Amino acid sequence: MPAIQEVRHGRPERYRIPAETAQSELEIKNSLFIGTVGHAADVEAATAFVERVRTEYADATHNAWAYRIDDGPHGLCGFSDDGEPGGTAGRPMLSVLEGSELLEVVAVVTRYFGGIKLGAGGLVRAYSAAVREAVHNLATVECVLHRLARIEVDYGLYGHLQYLLPRYEVIIEQPSFSDRVTLDIAVPYTKLAEVAELLRERTNGQLRLDEHWVGERYVLNP
Repeated sequence: MPAIQEVRHGRPERYRIPAETAQSELEIKNSLFIGTVGHAADVEAATAFVERVRTEYADATHNAWAYRIDDGPHGLCGFSDDGEPGGTAGRPMLSVLEGSELLEVVAVVTRYFGGIKLGAGGLVRAYSAAVREAVHNLATVECVLHRLARIEVDYGLYGHLQYLLPRYEVIIEQPSFSDRVTLDIAVPYTKLAEVAELLRERTNGQLRLDEHWVGERYVLNP
């Protein structure tokens, strides 16, 4: 069964997030750049991720970082050059994350200075490349917003719905049995109209799905 997480405001109906942590390693003019990218559900998690990487590479010259939690003009994001010249590390890293269209993502690029200055343009390219390569190596999952409903159906209809609803990507959760069957179902937003029509037809108009909503959640799909 797909994993389910609570809905978070400011997210689109579908978006992708990191499923794991991935790394890249680049050597440019004797400087070593290590990109580390992973999942952060909120700012606190992003901060903790950065601190873990900073601790792991405590002897590095710089540990620049960027994160992107939400989307849109008021989305949560942040970045730091960690001592590099202003605008040469954190902001270019965030631009790569934005271009990836991932949300709930954090990146740290660790630099071991090799004695040769790269210049502003060289630093931008190096930090961007380290994040881009790590993102390329990253496995992701899709978050799909579902509406939750609790419905009651006859036993005969329950048997049909066990077969029909999964064809609409509906998840059937925790059925309970008494005189009738009570079902908690999670319906993708893109399938709401089709599932509502299916249930209306199968109950001769007696079951109106819009009268049974109890909430919403994101479901994680590969």
